[in-house]
Amino acid sequence: MTSMGKTRRMLSVGLSGAALAMALAVPAQAGEAPAAAPGWQLAPTGTDARFRGLAAVSRNTAWAAGSKGTVLRTTDGGRSWRNVSPPGAAELQFRDVEAFDARRAVVLAIGEGEASRVFRTEDGGASWTESFRNTDPRAFYDCMTFFDHRHGLAMSDPVDGKYRILSTHDGGRSWRVLPDEGMPAALPGEAGFAASGQCLVSSGPRDVWLATGGGATARVLHSADRGLTWTVAESTIPAGDPARGVFALAFRDRTHGIAVGGDYRADQASPRAAAVTEDGGRSWRQAATPPPAYRSGVAWLPYGGSAALAVGPTGTDLTTDGGRTWRTVDTGSYDTVDCTRDGACWASGEQGRIARLTRG
Repeated sequence: MTSMGKTRRMLSVGLSGAALAMALAVPAQAGEAPAAAPGWQLAPTGTDARFRGLAAVSRNTAWAAGSKGTVLRTTDGGRSWRNVSPPGAAELQFRDVEAFDARRAVVLAIGEGEASRVFRTEDGGASWTESFRNTDPRAFYDCMTFFDHRHGLAMSDPVDGKYRILSTHDGGRSWRVLPDEGMPAALPGEAGFAASGQCLVSSGPRDVWLATGGGATARVLHSADRGLTWTVAESTIPAGDPARGVFALAFRDRTHGIAVGGDYRADQASPRAAAVTEDGGRSWRQAATPPPAYRSGVAWLPYGGSAALAVGPTGTDLTTDGGRTWRTVDTGSYDTVDCTRDGACWASGEQGRIARLTRG
Protein backbone atom coordinates (compact mmCIF):
# COMPACT_ATOMS: atom_id res chain seq x y z
CA MET A 1 0.00 0.00 0.00
CA THR A 2 1.26 3.48 -0.84
CA SER A 3 0.15 6.56 1.05
CA MET A 4 0.16 10.31 0.76
CA GLY A 5 0.53 10.34 4.56
CA LYS A 6 2.87 7.41 5.20
CA THR A 7 2.12 7.17 8.91
CA ARG A 8 -1.65 7.32 8.56
CA ARG A 9 -3.88 4.29 8.48
CA MET A 10 -6.02 3.93 5.34
CA LEU A 11 -9.78 3.64 5.62
CA SER A 12 -11.89 1.91 3.01
CA VAL A 13 -14.48 4.67 2.73
CA GLY A 14 -14.32 7.28 0.00
CA LEU A 15 -14.56 11.00 0.42
CA SER A 16 -17.32 13.22 -0.84
CA GLY A 17 -16.19 15.46 -3.66
CA ALA A 18 -16.18 18.61 -1.54
CA ALA A 19 -14.45 16.93 1.41
CA LEU A 20 -11.88 15.39 -0.91
CA ALA A 21 -10.97 18.70 -2.49
CA MET A 22 -10.72 20.39 0.91
CA ALA A 23 -8.62 17.61 2.43
CA LEU A 24 -6.20 17.76 -0.48
CA ALA A 25 -6.08 21.50 -0.92
CA VAL A 26 -6.36 23.12 2.53
CA PRO A 27 -3.32 22.92 4.87
CA ALA A 28 -3.73 22.99 8.61
CA GLN A 29 -3.54 26.42 10.23
CA ALA A 30 -0.91 27.25 12.85
CA GLY A 31 -1.69 25.49 16.11
CA GLU A 32 -4.14 23.05 14.51
CA ALA A 33 -3.67 19.32 14.16
CA PRO A 34 -2.94 18.31 10.57
CA ALA A 35 -5.93 17.14 8.58
CA ALA A 36 -6.21 13.46 7.75
CA ALA A 37 -4.38 12.94 4.49
CA PRO A 38 -6.07 11.12 1.62
CA GLY A 39 -4.13 8.31 0.01
CA TRP A 40 -4.34 5.55 -2.57
CA GLN A 41 -5.60 2.27 -1.15
CA LEU A 42 -4.71 -0.70 -3.33
CA ALA A 43 -7.34 -3.31 -4.04
CA PRO A 44 -6.58 -7.00 -4.70
CA THR A 45 -7.37 -7.77 -8.33
CA GLY A 46 -6.05 -11.30 -8.71
CA THR A 47 -4.14 -10.48 -11.91
CA ASP A 48 -0.79 -9.08 -13.00
CA ALA A 49 -2.24 -7.34 -16.08
CA ARG A 50 -1.27 -3.71 -16.68
CA PHE A 51 -4.36 -1.50 -16.59
CA ARG A 52 -3.95 1.59 -18.77
CA GLY A 53 -7.70 1.87 -19.37
CA LEU A 54 -9.94 3.07 -16.53
CA ALA A 55 -13.55 4.26 -16.35
CA ALA A 56 -14.84 5.52 -13.01
CA VAL A 57 -18.65 5.55 -13.03
CA SER A 58 -19.52 6.22 -9.39
CA ARG A 59 -18.36 5.60 -5.83
CA ASN A 60 -19.40 1.99 -6.24
CA THR A 61 -18.77 1.19 -9.90
CA ALA A 62 -15.60 1.30 -12.00
CA TRP A 63 -14.12 -0.60 -14.95
CA ALA A 64 -10.47 -1.29 -15.79
CA ALA A 65 -9.04 -2.60 -19.08
CA GLY A 66 -5.52 -3.78 -19.72
CA SER A 67 -3.03 -6.24 -21.11
CA LYS A 68 -3.77 -9.91 -21.86
CA GLY A 69 -7.27 -8.91 -22.96
CA THR A 70 -8.23 -8.27 -19.34
CA VAL A 71 -11.31 -6.32 -18.25
CA LEU A 72 -12.28 -5.97 -14.58
CA ARG A 73 -15.36 -4.44 -12.96
CA THR A 74 -16.25 -3.49 -9.40
CA THR A 75 -19.70 -2.65 -8.07
CA ASP A 76 -18.80 -2.48 -4.38
CA GLY A 77 -16.44 0.48 -4.29
CA GLY A 78 -13.33 -1.52 -5.13
CA ARG A 79 -13.53 -4.04 -2.29
CA SER A 80 -13.71 -6.76 -4.94
CA TRP A 81 -13.09 -6.90 -8.69
CA ARG A 82 -14.69 -9.35 -11.09
CA ASN A 83 -12.91 -10.54 -14.22
CA VAL A 84 -15.35 -9.88 -17.07
CA SER A 85 -12.87 -10.17 -19.96
CA PRO A 86 -14.22 -10.86 -23.46
CA PRO A 87 -13.76 -14.53 -24.43
CA GLY A 88 -10.82 -15.21 -26.72
CA ALA A 89 -9.23 -11.78 -26.17
CA ALA A 90 -6.09 -12.90 -24.33
CA GLU A 91 -3.81 -11.78 -27.17
CA LEU A 92 -5.26 -8.26 -27.26
CA GLN A 93 -4.00 -5.15 -25.50
CA PHE A 94 -6.87 -3.11 -24.09
CA ARG A 95 -5.82 0.51 -23.52
CA ASP A 96 -9.11 2.35 -23.08
CA VAL A 97 -12.53 1.69 -21.57
CA GLU A 98 -15.53 4.00 -21.53
CA ALA A 99 -18.41 2.97 -19.25
CA PHE A 100 -21.91 4.38 -18.93
CA ASP A 101 -23.01 2.43 -15.83
CA ALA A 102 -22.50 -0.96 -14.17
CA ARG A 103 -23.80 -2.84 -17.20
CA ARG A 104 -22.78 -0.91 -20.31
CA ALA A 105 -19.15 -0.39 -21.34
CA VAL A 106 -17.00 -0.12 -24.47
CA VAL A 107 -13.34 -1.22 -24.61
CA LEU A 108 -10.65 -0.46 -27.18
CA ALA A 109 -7.83 -2.81 -28.13
CA ILE A 110 -4.80 -1.21 -29.76
CA GLY A 111 -2.30 -2.29 -32.38
CA GLU A 112 -1.59 -2.36 -36.07
CA GLY A 113 -4.24 -3.61 -38.46
CA GLU A 114 -6.74 -6.06 -36.99
CA ALA A 115 -5.24 -5.79 -33.51
CA SER A 116 -7.22 -2.54 -33.17
CA ARG A 117 -10.75 -3.55 -32.16
CA VAL A 118 -13.73 -2.31 -30.19
CA PHE A 119 -15.94 -4.48 -27.97
CA ARG A 120 -19.20 -3.58 -26.25
CA THR A 121 -21.17 -5.12 -23.38
CA GLU A 122 -24.69 -4.41 -22.17
CA ASP A 123 -24.82 -6.96 -19.34
CA GLY A 124 -21.89 -6.08 -17.10
CA GLY A 125 -19.40 -8.11 -19.11
CA ALA A 126 -21.32 -11.40 -19.08
CA SER A 127 -21.24 -11.20 -22.88
CA TRP A 128 -19.44 -9.00 -25.41
CA THR A 129 -19.97 -8.00 -29.02
CA GLU A 130 -17.10 -7.03 -31.29
CA SER A 131 -18.43 -3.87 -32.95
CA PHE A 132 -15.33 -2.77 -34.87
CA ARG A 133 -12.23 -4.43 -36.28
CA ASN A 134 -9.69 -2.33 -38.14
CA THR A 135 -8.87 -3.73 -41.58
CA ASP A 136 -6.41 -1.03 -42.68
CA PRO A 137 -2.83 -2.15 -41.88
CA ARG A 138 -1.75 1.51 -41.80
CA ALA A 139 -4.09 2.41 -38.92
CA PHE A 140 -3.29 2.06 -35.22
CA TYR A 141 -6.03 3.14 -32.82
CA ASP A 142 -4.97 4.70 -29.50
CA CYS A 143 -7.88 6.18 -27.54
CA MET A 144 -11.60 6.82 -27.52
CA THR A 145 -14.07 9.13 -25.79
CA PHE A 146 -17.84 9.52 -25.45
CA PHE A 147 -19.85 12.73 -25.32
CA ASP A 148 -22.91 10.91 -23.96
CA HIS A 149 -24.26 7.35 -23.94
CA ARG A 150 -24.73 7.41 -27.73
CA HIS A 151 -22.09 9.62 -29.36
CA GLY A 152 -18.40 8.79 -29.24
CA LEU A 153 -15.12 8.89 -31.15
CA ALA A 154 -11.95 6.83 -31.44
CA MET A 155 -8.68 8.04 -32.95
CA SER A 156 -5.93 6.37 -34.95
CA ASP A 157 -2.39 7.49 -35.61
CA PRO A 158 -2.06 9.31 -38.95
CA VAL A 159 -3.05 7.52 -42.14
CA ASP A 160 -2.09 9.28 -45.36
CA GLY A 161 -0.74 12.16 -43.29
CA LYS A 162 -3.81 12.81 -41.12
CA TYR A 163 -5.22 11.43 -37.89
CA ARG A 164 -8.10 9.06 -38.55
CA ILE A 165 -11.29 9.53 -36.53
CA LEU A 166 -13.86 6.80 -35.96
CA SER A 167 -17.39 7.81 -34.93
CA THR A 168 -20.37 6.08 -33.31
CA HIS A 169 -23.92 7.40 -32.88
CA ASP A 170 -25.40 4.33 -31.18
CA GLY A 171 -23.30 3.83 -28.07
CA GLY A 172 -20.56 1.87 -29.79
CA ARG A 173 -22.73 -0.70 -31.54
CA SER A 174 -21.50 0.51 -34.94
CA TRP A 175 -18.67 2.75 -36.16
CA ARG A 176 -17.72 4.70 -39.28
CA VAL A 177 -14.59 6.54 -40.34
CA LEU A 178 -15.17 10.30 -40.56
CA PRO A 179 -14.01 12.29 -43.60
CA ASP A 180 -10.62 13.91 -43.04
CA GLU A 181 -11.09 17.17 -44.98
CA GLY A 182 -11.30 19.11 -41.71
CA MET A 183 -8.28 17.46 -40.11
CA PRO A 184 -4.94 19.36 -40.17
CA ALA A 185 -1.92 17.54 -41.56
CA ALA A 186 0.15 15.58 -39.06
CA LEU A 187 3.78 16.47 -38.49
CA PRO A 188 6.49 14.03 -39.62
CA GLY A 189 6.79 11.33 -36.96
CA GLU A 190 3.77 12.59 -35.03
CA ALA A 191 1.38 10.15 -33.33
CA GLY A 192 -0.79 9.63 -30.28
CA PHE A 193 0.21 7.74 -27.13
CA ALA A 194 -1.92 4.79 -26.02
CA ALA A 195 -0.66 5.16 -22.46
CA SER A 196 -3.72 5.96 -20.37
CA GLY A 197 -6.85 6.21 -22.51
CA GLN A 198 -6.56 10.00 -22.29
CA CYS A 199 -5.05 11.05 -25.62
CA LEU A 200 -8.60 11.74 -26.85
CA VAL A 201 -10.95 13.45 -24.36
CA SER A 202 -14.23 15.34 -24.52
CA SER A 203 -16.20 17.85 -22.48
CA GLY A 204 -19.85 18.65 -23.05
CA PRO A 205 -21.90 17.55 -26.05
CA ARG A 206 -19.53 18.46 -28.91
CA ASP A 207 -16.00 19.47 -27.84
CA VAL A 208 -13.12 17.01 -28.13
CA TRP A 209 -9.32 17.30 -27.88
CA LEU A 210 -6.55 15.07 -29.27
CA ALA A 211 -3.02 14.92 -27.78
CA THR A 212 0.10 14.29 -29.86
CA GLY A 213 3.82 13.66 -29.56
CA GLY A 214 6.74 12.31 -31.50
CA GLY A 215 6.90 15.23 -33.93
CA ALA A 216 8.97 18.37 -33.78
CA THR A 217 6.44 19.87 -31.33
CA ALA A 218 3.82 18.34 -29.04
CA ARG A 219 0.43 19.57 -30.16
CA VAL A 220 -3.21 19.53 -29.07
CA LEU A 221 -5.96 19.38 -31.68
CA HIS A 222 -9.48 20.60 -30.88
CA SER A 223 -12.83 19.99 -32.53
CA ALA A 224 -16.08 21.73 -31.57
CA ASP A 225 -18.27 19.62 -33.88
CA ARG A 226 -17.60 16.05 -32.73
CA GLY A 227 -14.58 15.48 -34.89
CA LEU A 228 -15.59 16.89 -38.26
CA THR A 229 -13.28 19.92 -38.25
CA TRP A 230 -10.20 20.59 -36.15
CA THR A 231 -7.86 23.38 -35.11
CA VAL A 232 -4.37 22.82 -33.76
CA ALA A 233 -2.15 24.50 -31.15
CA GLU A 234 1.36 23.83 -29.91
CA SER A 235 1.77 22.86 -26.29
CA THR A 236 4.81 23.69 -24.16
CA ILE A 237 5.57 20.03 -23.41
CA PRO A 238 8.78 18.94 -25.19
CA ALA A 239 8.64 16.60 -28.16
CA GLY A 240 11.13 16.03 -30.98
CA ASP A 241 11.51 12.33 -30.16
CA PRO A 242 9.18 9.30 -30.51
CA ALA A 243 9.12 8.96 -26.70
CA ARG A 244 8.17 12.57 -25.93
CA GLY A 245 5.00 14.61 -26.09
CA VAL A 246 1.56 15.09 -24.58
CA PHE A 247 0.34 11.79 -23.17
CA ALA A 248 -2.91 12.82 -21.47
CA LEU A 249 -5.47 15.61 -21.37
CA ALA A 250 -8.25 16.55 -18.96
CA PHE A 251 -10.86 19.29 -19.39
CA ARG A 252 -13.14 20.29 -16.53
CA ASP A 253 -15.27 22.26 -18.99
CA ARG A 254 -14.88 23.42 -22.58
CA THR A 255 -12.41 26.13 -21.53
CA HIS A 256 -10.10 24.89 -18.75
CA GLY A 257 -7.73 22.05 -19.53
CA ILE A 258 -4.54 20.35 -18.38
CA ALA A 259 -1.98 18.49 -20.48
CA VAL A 260 0.65 16.15 -19.01
CA GLY A 261 3.39 14.06 -20.55
CA GLY A 262 7.12 14.22 -21.00
CA ASP A 263 9.52 11.43 -21.94
CA TYR A 264 8.32 7.97 -20.94
CA ARG A 265 11.85 6.50 -20.81
CA ALA A 266 12.89 6.02 -17.20
CA ASP A 267 16.42 7.29 -17.80
CA GLN A 268 15.30 10.52 -19.44
CA ALA A 269 14.28 13.74 -17.66
CA SER A 270 10.90 15.41 -18.22
CA PRO A 271 11.49 19.01 -17.08
CA ARG A 272 8.27 20.50 -18.52
CA ALA A 273 5.76 17.73 -17.97
CA ALA A 274 2.58 19.82 -17.67
CA ALA A 275 0.77 22.69 -19.38
CA VAL A 276 -2.55 24.49 -18.90
CA THR A 277 -5.09 26.23 -21.10
CA GLU A 278 -7.88 28.64 -20.20
CA ASP A 279 -9.20 29.20 -23.71
CA GLY A 280 -10.27 25.73 -24.77
CA GLY A 281 -6.88 24.70 -26.09
CA ARG A 282 -6.24 27.62 -28.44
CA SER A 283 -3.13 28.41 -26.41
CA TRP A 284 -1.14 26.60 -23.73
CA ARG A 285 1.02 27.88 -20.88
CA GLN A 286 3.80 25.93 -19.21
CA ALA A 287 3.18 24.98 -15.58
CA ALA A 288 5.23 27.21 -13.30
CA THR A 289 6.08 24.21 -11.10
CA PRO A 290 5.46 21.07 -13.14
CA PRO A 291 5.49 17.46 -11.94
CA PRO A 292 9.09 16.29 -11.48
CA ALA A 293 8.86 13.44 -13.98
CA TYR A 294 6.88 11.95 -16.85
CA ARG A 295 3.16 11.69 -16.19
CA SER A 296 0.77 9.61 -18.30
CA GLY A 297 -2.64 10.33 -16.73
CA VAL A 298 -4.53 13.31 -15.33
CA ALA A 299 -7.98 13.98 -13.86
CA TRP A 300 -9.81 16.90 -12.29
CA LEU A 301 -10.99 16.29 -8.74
CA PRO A 302 -14.78 16.29 -8.32
CA TYR A 303 -16.19 19.61 -7.11
CA GLY A 304 -12.64 20.77 -6.54
CA GLY A 305 -12.77 23.64 -9.02
CA SER A 306 -9.02 24.01 -9.49
CA ALA A 307 -7.72 20.73 -8.04
CA ALA A 308 -6.43 17.84 -10.15
CA LEU A 309 -4.25 14.74 -9.92
CA ALA A 310 -1.57 13.56 -12.35
CA VAL A 311 -0.10 10.05 -12.23
CA GLY A 312 2.85 8.20 -13.73
CA PRO A 313 5.29 5.38 -13.03
CA THR A 314 7.12 7.37 -10.35
CA GLY A 315 4.26 8.97 -8.47
CA THR A 316 1.13 11.06 -8.11
CA ASP A 317 1.13 14.86 -8.15
CA LEU A 318 -1.52 17.30 -6.96
CA THR A 319 -2.40 20.77 -8.19
CA THR A 320 -4.80 23.07 -6.37
CA ASP A 321 -4.43 26.07 -8.69
CA GLY A 322 -5.68 24.70 -11.99
CA GLY A 323 -2.42 23.09 -13.09
CA ARG A 324 -0.02 25.99 -12.60
CA THR A 325 1.90 24.38 -9.74
CA TRP A 326 2.21 20.72 -8.73
CA ARG A 327 3.56 18.82 -5.73
CA THR A 328 4.21 15.11 -5.38
CA VAL A 329 1.90 13.42 -2.87
CA ASP A 330 2.57 9.73 -3.53
CA THR A 331 5.38 7.63 -5.05
CA GLY A 332 3.42 4.58 -6.21
CA SER A 333 3.31 3.59 -9.88
CA TYR A 334 0.09 4.31 -11.80
CA ASP A 335 -0.65 4.82 -15.49
CA THR A 336 -4.06 6.46 -15.43
CA VAL A 337 -6.53 8.15 -13.08
CA ASP A 338 -10.24 8.97 -13.20
CA CYS A 339 -12.70 10.68 -10.86
CA THR A 340 -16.50 10.65 -10.64
CA ARG A 341 -19.02 13.39 -10.06
CA ASP A 342 -20.12 11.84 -6.76
CA GLY A 343 -16.65 12.08 -5.25
CA ALA A 344 -14.63 8.96 -6.04
CA CYS A 345 -11.17 8.84 -7.62
CA TRP A 346 -9.48 5.70 -8.94
CA ALA A 347 -6.04 4.96 -10.37
CA SER A 348 -4.63 1.90 -12.13
CA GLY A 349 -1.36 0.65 -13.59
CA GLU A 350 1.17 -2.17 -13.77
CA GLN A 351 1.10 -5.54 -11.99
CA GLY A 352 -2.66 -5.49 -11.54
CA ARG A 353 -2.55 -2.25 -9.54
CA ILE A 354 -5.92 -0.59 -8.99
CA ALA A 355 -6.45 1.84 -6.13
CA ARG A 356 -9.09 4.16 -4.75
CA LEU A 357 -8.45 7.51 -3.12
CA THR A 358 -9.42 7.33 0.56
CA ARG A 359 -9.08 9.33 3.74
CA GLY A 360 -6.29 8.29 6.08
